[in-house]
Amino acid sequence: MGTPLTKQEKIGRIRLLRKVIVVLFGLCVLLFLADIICGIVLIVKHATGGSSKETTVTTAITSQVIESTEPSDTTETTPPETTPAGVEVKELLPQNDLAETYWGPLPAVSQVKEVQHNQVKGIYVAAAMRMDTNIELAKKTDINAFVIDLKDEGGGILFNSDNEFAKDMKLYNFKCDKDGSNKTWNETGSYIQSAYNLENVVQKCHDNGIKVIGRIVCFNDLSLAKNHPEMAIKDASGNIMHFRLEGYHQFVSPYDPKVWDFLIDIANEAIAKGVDEIQFDYVRFPTISTKGGEKPYFGPEDTTPSRIDAINRFLQTARRKIQDPTGIPVTADVFGIILSSELDGKLIGQGWSTVGLTGVDAVCPMLYPSHYALNTTLNGKTFDKPDFYPYDVMYNALMAGKESASQQGYAVVRPYVQAFSYSGSNYQNYTVTQVKEEIRAIYEAGYSEWILWNAAAKYDNRYN
Repeated sequence: MGTPLTKQEKIGRIRLLRKVIVVLFGLCVLLFLADIICGIVLIVKHATGGSSKETTVTTAITSQVIESTEPSDTTETTPPETTPAGVEVKELLPQNDLAETYWGPLPAVSQVKEVQHNQVKGIYVAAAMRMDTNIELAKKTDINAFVIDLKDEGGGILFNSDNEFAKDMKLYNFKCDKDGSNKTWNETGSYIQSAYNLENVVQKCHDNGIKVIGRIVCFNDLSLAKNHPEMAIKDASGNIMHFRLEGYHQFVSPYDPKVWDFLIDIANEAIAKGVDEIQFDYVRFPTISTKGGEKPYFGPEDTTPSRIDAINRFLQTARRKIQDPTGIPVTADVFGIILSSELDGKLIGQGWSTVGLTGVDAVCPMLYPSHYALNTTLNGKTFDKPDFYPYDVMYNALMAGKESASQQGYAVVRPYVQAFSYSGSNYQNYTVTQVKEEIRAIYEAGYSEWILWNAAAKYDNRYN
């Protein structure tokens, strides 16, 4: 047996053991920290492009987004892009090679948000007219939306806009004799009128549970054509045209993408100020009638898309630049006659069977009985004086266009309702009775939305 340890030797060995334990514990801590640091490095590397897969996004026009993954090229030596690729948007209208050649491809879309559809029972209130009275009407009824003019055919931009292109433009008044002679132009002010503060109007509507639909008159704009004659519709000789059936107004060309961009910029500015929906009106060509019989010229027939192609292309472009990235609905007003007359649709560029497939959220046919000619036939029924048959005209006009509007993916149909009266033996006074007959026809034709139109925004004794 060995010699027993002294007390001092035992204390020395214990101290040595403690030092060994401390050193070993320190080494363990260092190894643990090193492991954590390695893990963080791997995570960062993966997040900044070290992954062996990349995500692509496709979406249908209904804003349903589908994500898929596919392997990347493992031999790539340069770091992959860290910004997302564009979103592939499936259009409902078929590929149009002539349109692609004329205008180029549709604009790319970086993201698609789900459309915030508004179930509308609305009234037109012009440039925010009679707001208090109409808000009280909305409180007492099922009205839940106001259509407010952002830009109209004679008044330029009506809200407090900062649009750079419009800032230097002037507003003009145009007059001529009934035969189109003695044309006179008068400068009446700035193209941006700032007739009301849009943010304040939007806030007041929202405080009362009312959606704001911003109406933009598109191609019927005599002041825009006067300020920028290069945008105006011309004849084959390059002369700017005045259209007799449009009050001898000048129109800007629906073929011109610069006009499209101007309208889209106004829309996006209004959305930034709180508007809930953009509604394009006069999204058409003029009814072609001039004093001397001149015809508008847009290019050689064999290389120029049709008028319907031009309007559809504008709406597709506007939808991609407004509705897709924001989720704010884009809607379009159309002539009521196109539901029953393909020829009329071709002349003004509004094809009922295709306009609702441009991806806009809703189409709003203006089905005013007073606007139909005497002895008009709709859906197989003839009306000697259409204004006297508000229910029947509305119902049969909608049924005449029902088949086209039933196509898969077609926009919501939201008719405009006549809430005004014309004088004369061929017309009647429109009161609550007539207006509600039109609305009943809309419901019985299978639709649920509508907008009342009265140019003066007066709905006393017309809706309750």
